[in-house]
Amino acid sequence: MMAKPNQKIKVLFVCLGNICRSTMAEAVLRHMVRQAGLEERVAVDSAGTGDYHIGEPPHKGTRKILEREGIPWEGITARQICRADLDDFTYIIGMDEENLRRIRRLSAPEHEERLHLLSDFAEGDWTQVPDPWYTGDFHLTYQLVEDGCKGLMKALL
Repeated sequence: MMAKPNQKIKVLFVCLGNICRSTMAEAVLRHMVRQAGLEERVAVDSAGTGDYHIGEPPHKGTRKILEREGIPWEGITARQICRADLDDFTYIIGMDEENLRRIRRLSAPEHEERLHLLSDFAEGDWTQVPDPWYTGDFHLTYQLVEDGCKGLMKALL
């Protein structure tokens, strides 16, 4: 689904708690959008399907890898996805199948074309972004997020 001419494209990344994967994807895509000079055309946000960390900054592992890559994360705080997001965002991108199922429970059939996995845009051969909250592998998460965001940028352009 593409935005109408002169309409801002809005991307929402979604994971479980909104402190690891989706906040990382938000920061990475915002950085890519900024570098491409598309800030007036593309807005990026993130949310969680759970309410576990509302108001918290990204996980320290996410912050550490973003800082290492020179990607700003300041101003990003966890929030929970809501029904209004389903109407408001052009792309709603889950990090894994379980979170996409949770998003679908909130949505109506007319939202389906907005719903994607990050891997739908990936150039690499992977399907899910493993949760580093459990795996501890923020480096792998970053690699997958970067790959998916590069493909998403191509789709947006």
